[in-house]
Amino acid sequence: MDQLANVVDPFVFRFSIFVLAIFVGYYVVWSVTPALHTPLMSVTNAISSVIVVGALLAVGVPLATNDQGPMWARGLGFVALIFASINIFGGFLVTQRMLAMYQKKKK
Repeated sequence: MDQLANVVDPFVFRFSIFVLAIFVGYYVVWSVTPALHTPLMSVTNAISSVIVVGALLAVGVPLATNDQGPMWARGLGFVALIFASINIFGGFLVTQRMLAMYQKKKK
């Protein structure tokens, strides 16, 4: 039984889950009707907010505890922070623009 536990490399296992998540995410997002786009954007913003918290922890905790930590982890945390921030603010702009389409036009 111990030999079967080490048959699959953990990296290959996690990478296959990542690839499957890409395919599932692609088909889920493209099958959403336009009426559900605004609620989907708000959920995406909430997920990006969680990513921002994780990125801030990756970047800031080693600095607050006077521990250097691995530089690559802080660098990837900073990149995640930038990308998630762009996603959040872009989502708010798109949602604001979509809601403006339903307002009455001023004469």
